[in-house]
Amino acid sequence: MTLGTVAEPPAGVLAAFGLTVPVRPLAGGRGRSFRAGDAVVKPVDSAKEADWSARVLAGLPPSVGFRVPRPLRSRDGAYVVEGWSASEFLEGREGSAGKWGSLVAAGRAFHRALQHIPRPPLIDRRDDPWAAADRVAWGEAPLPRSANADELLGRLGGLAGPVAAPSQLIHGDLTGNVLFHPGQPPVVIDFSPYWRPVAYAEAVVVADGLLYHQAEPELIETVLPGREGLHLLARALIFRLATAAIWEGHVPGEELTRFAGVTHLVEERGGLSR
Repeated sequence: MTLGTVAEPPAGVLAAFGLTVPVRPLAGGRGRSFRAGDAVVKPVDSAKEADWSARVLAGLPPSVGFRVPRPLRSRDGAYVVEGWSASEFLEGREGSAGKWGSLVAAGRAFHRALQHIPRPPLIDRRDDPWAAADRVAWGEAPLPRSANADELLGRLGGLAGPVAAPSQLIHGDLTGNVLFHPGQPPVVIDFSPYWRPVAYAEAVVVADGLLYHQAEPELIETVLPGREGLHLLARALIFRLATAAIWEGHVPGEELTRFAGVTHLVEERGGLSR
């Protein structure tokens, strides 16, 4: 899927957050994040969701297992100004490959800190492609029609068996959003809220690792043991594949090949290899 970059934050927004230094674009963040001194400024998709997320993150207690960038308030006390938010900049580098254990551990610490947060109504109001694909993965919406992914989505649907684990607030996109810095706890950024089991967030990490980061197949048993782990991994794969299908209606052949390979791994481990 292709997402364009955006123009840099207006001077009025920077001034509202007390930021007057030159800005420069940052890598990642869907090409929409900017460094302004010791802050990161980015546009928000929903002012209400961004304000809620900032309040959640601002209320988390300190942890030895993870850090989150502190949301910044404007001079008027707002977390969102003209469609932009700001947070402190924390040093760190993405390090998925080879650091799967550390990434999963940071996610678990983060999710423990979220256990007390009640389900927000905004979860049910979201209508972006990721939210739509999440509902597909959990059988709350039908599989999307695509030009070439129907067969594979159907196979994955047959692998997505029951899950007994309870749901809570989770970060549904951890893989590229946990940053590492020597001597410091990992940094969790770009909070993507969903109401699902914690192990589902980990299944998305495993799916991403197998699809895009050359993770070894043994990562499945390490992070997602047992049959329920396979059910969660199948749902995570549906989530990623359905997102691509919803965005474009046609999944590139190289993508389908990746998904077919990982789907075969799940079928093998479930005794359903074809």
